[in-house]
Amino acid sequence: MGAEWLRSDEADHGEVAMALGERIRELRKEKGWSQAELGELVGTDSQHISRYETGRITPSVDALVRLAAALDVSTDYLVKEGVPRKVLDGHALGKLGQRLGDLAELSEADQELVSQVIDGLLAKSRLKALAGDIA
Repeated sequence: MGAEWLRSDEADHGEVAMALGERIRELRKEKGWSQAELGELVGTDSQHISRYETGRITPSVDALVRLAAALDVSTDYLVKEGVPRKVLDGHALGKLGQRLGDLAELSEADQELVSQVIDGLLAKSRLKALAGDIA
C-alpha cells in the first residue's frame, strides 16, 4: 500500500511539473522572450528555464515568485489549474490601475468601504453572467 501511494504521488508531481512548465513556456512566448531572456530576468540561465518548461525540474519557491513577477502573473496562476489570470501590472489596467495606488491615502474605514463597493459590483456582474448562462 505504501509503495502504491508513492507511485501515485510521483505521477501527480510529474503532471503538476509539466502543467507548470507549459504555463511558463506559454507566458514566456506571449512576452516574446527567449529562455535566456527570461532566465536573466529571474536570475538563472536558459538551461534552468528549459528544464522548468519541460517539467524535468520544479522551480524553488523563491524562483517561482521571481518567475511570477517577471511574467506579471500570480504564483497561484502558475501552479493551479482553473485560477483566473490577473494582471499584476497596474499600468496594464489603464485608468483604474493608476487609481489603485491612490487608495493607500484613504483611511482604513474608507478603504473598507471601497472594498465593499467593489465586492457588490463584482457580485452583480457575476450574477448577470450566471443569469445570461441560464437564459
